[in-house]
Amino acid sequence: MSDALWYFARGSGVVSLVLLTVVVALGIGARSGRTAFSLPRFAVNLLHRNAALLAVVFLVLHVVGLLFDPYAQLRLFDLILPFAGNYRPLWQGLGTLGLDLMIAIVVTSLLRHRIGARAWRAVHWLAYLCWPVALMHGLGTGSDNGTVWLWAISLVCAAVVLAAVVWRLTPNFTRFPRRAKRLRLLEEVR
Repeated sequence: MSDALWYFARGSGVVSLVLLTVVVALGIGARSGRTAFSLPRFAVNLLHRNAALLAVVFLVLHVVGLLFDPYAQLRLFDLILPFAGNYRPLWQGLGTLGLDLMIAIVVTSLLRHRIGARAWRAVHWLAYLCWPVALMHGLGTGSDNGTVWLWAISLVCAAVVLAAVVWRLTPNFTRFPRRAKRLRLLEEVR
């Protein structure tokens, strides 16, 4: 049974990283105001939200699997305080930090209507920190950190986020394309 928990925890961690990559890329893409993948903007936002929820579910499965796995020997304390673990404290601490950041994002998202959009957005920016922390955690700890398949998945994830960031920084990325078009038309009329 312990081998099943170990494989389950490892797999759910990788799936969570892949989903978090999708969430970050969709989050960046949703800011353009343009349709992505021939989907209307509301569909992209819905996909972004559902992928984020699924990433959280797999993160919880990853953590719970490690808590009950006798090989990992993860303590409840290790989930709260970053960099205090017994096994590879830096890399495990990055995982704890990523979990803490994800909890902050989820809690503020659930309380968005009470705390306001500005406070929610400020905390939501932590997602951009959460992704590299999760990537480094995955590459630095665990029994798969030196395997080709994990590095390949991690490189694909990094390439996807890098492509989204590069696209975001290009002049063609228009935050509000309809507004920009209206402003151009107004300038031409003057």
